[in-house]
Amino acid sequence: MSHVGRCFCGAVEIETSGAPEAMGYCHCTSCRSWSAGPVNAFTLWKEDAVKVTKGAEHLATFEKTNFSQRKYCKLCGGHVMTGHKPAGLIDVYAATIPTLKFEPAIHVNYGETVLRIKDGLPKMKDFPAEMGGSGEMLPE
Repeated sequence: MSHVGRCFCGAVEIETSGAPEAMGYCHCTSCRSWSAGPVNAFTLWKEDAVKVTKGAEHLATFEKTNFSQRKYCKLCGGHVMTGHKPAGLIDVYAATIPTLKFEPAIHVNYGETVLRIKDGLPKMKDFPAEMGGSGEMLPE
């Protein structure tokens, strides 16, 4: 199964293949600032499951930390994806791939939230331990 996604103006296209490794919400300050929203909906994919199929020359990268390489279209400014090289994963923003049924399973970095959400999903203080976080869970 594959899904095609685009930046805001359509100059950059990506294709995902297979199924995401995880889907959920990130509440960290960086994601909130980058997305200009109170929470970021993520879909995490293995690096080899995401390909830029059009407009690679229009992609730019901003790297505030070694963990996240945020990619956006230089023409429209539309956010496309964030590489997480240390984890071997790419976050393709859920809104970028509208044909993918978004089925969130977790909240990460809930310790930084500005928007309390009561949806019954697990709430992690930061990241899972296997991704360098504490693995600590928080109450809803």
